[in-house]
Amino acid sequence: RNGIEVLTEIRRNESMQDLPVVIVTSSRQDKDIEACYHIGANAFVVKPVDFHDFLTAVGTVGNFWGRINEPPKPFIKEES
Repeated sequence: RNGIEVLTEIRRNESMQDLPVVIVTSSRQDKDIEACYHIGANAFVVKPVDFHDFLTAVGTVGNFWGRINEPPKPFIKEES
C-alpha cells in the first residue's frame, strides 16, 4: 500500500482520527499534496535525496511534533 492508502485507513479509524500524520515522500506533485491534505494529513514533507539532509528533515519534523507543537487535549464525552 502507498501512503495515501495508509492515511485513508488511519482517518477512517475513529480511534486514530486525531493522530498527527506527516507524509514523507519523494513526490512533489500537486495532486499528491492536495490529496494528502484533503484526506487529513497534518504535514507533507518532500524527502531530500541526500541521506544527511533526510536525517535532518526527519529530526526537524520530530522536534516540531514532539516538542514545539501543542496539541489539544483529547475530547472526552460526558455520559448522560
